[in-house]
Amino acid sequence: MRDDAFMTSSDTTGRFWFCIEHHRVEKGEDTHGSNHLGPFPTEEAAARALETVAERERAYDAEDSAWNGDV
Repeated sequence: MRDDAFMTSSDTTGRFWFCIEHHRVEKGEDTHGSNHLGPFPTEEAAARALETVAERERAYDAEDSAWNGDV
């Protein structure tokens, strides 16, 4: 399963980030760091960052359970 909500390009100009310290969306090149998630292609995608992370964690947990035969 692939979700293109997260950008992978090294060009972060005009990209959106979610600051986990301040719980807000930030835009720009200088916003990425250890307390930021992203970059995201849109402000809306960045605003859903915590939901996206939770969804992925649930999917990873389900895959791990299936791999371990727990299902």
